[in-house]
Amino acid sequence: MNVGFIGVGVMGGPMALNVLKGGHALTVYDRSPEAVARLVAAGAKAAASPKEVGAASEIVVTMLPEPQHVEQVVLGADGVAAGMKKGGLVIDMSTIDPVTSQRVGRALKEIGIAMVDSPVGKTSEHAATGTLTLMVGGESADIERAMPVLKCMGTDTFLCGGPGMGHAMKMTNNVLATTIMVANTEALAIGVKAGLKLELMMEVMKTTMAFNHQLYVAMPKKAFKGDDSPGFMCKLAGKDVRLAVEYAKAVGFDAVVSRAAQETLDRAGRLGFAERDTAVLMKIREDELGIQVRQAQA
Repeated sequence: MNVGFIGVGVMGGPMALNVLKGGHALTVYDRSPEAVARLVAAGAKAAASPKEVGAASEIVVTMLPEPQHVEQVVLGADGVAAGMKKGGLVIDMSTIDPVTSQRVGRALKEIGIAMVDSPVGKTSEHAATGTLTLMVGGESADIERAMPVLKCMGTDTFLCGGPGMGHAMKMTNNVLATTIMVANTEALAIGVKAGLKLELMMEVMKTTMAFNHQLYVAMPKKAFKGDDSPGFMCKLAGKDVRLAVEYAKAVGFDAVVSRAAQETLDRAGRLGFAERDTAVLMKIREDELGIQVRQAQA
């Protein structure tokens, strides 16, 4: 098929490349010329605007940072919808709130364009290997049309319900995963300050209800090595938690734990770490308490 891809950064770039490898003709747009150039070198065509991507494509995939970016890129004066023919399909794979997702979907439906939401789980490594988790929402017929493209990017597909429910699942997943990461760094820092060693805490927690994949899978790969090179950046993690906090507030619930996680990530941004991986939270805790948690790697 003729597929468009808008947003080809850390995650979107390798995802788009896998669509290209899947045999689809690909037209791409991004504000970064370098990101576009990498895809063009692999065989994609560059577009000058989202509207141009829409005009060239049967299906357009968007992978963008914030809800307002999705609205502007899809529905703006120079957006996808302005160029796409009736009968087209937009697949939004960004992490945004379900309310915005549903609003964009309704606006597209009014002009004869369908929408599926399919935010992703896992990391940029999985984006490169085409093994992402896909959380899919939308009408059944539209999801069926989207599957040949989605299968290029992910191997674990979960049908979450109607329009916006993929985004609801991603919002829920990310607020929990990020809150656990924040809690891990805080608990380990407290333990080391009290005189415990990382190795002992890891051995004990492996046998208790404190066990979690952030602690035993993600953190040994980056946080315990002092590697805060961009993977899941603090500013994006903070945005995801903020979406959940705002949604909770809108439905009359005060998400106290999530608010604390959001403040931690906001503080990381104020300290200059907005574009570093969330692994930097471990370093921030160490600096605050004058300790080193990563004793095994010292």
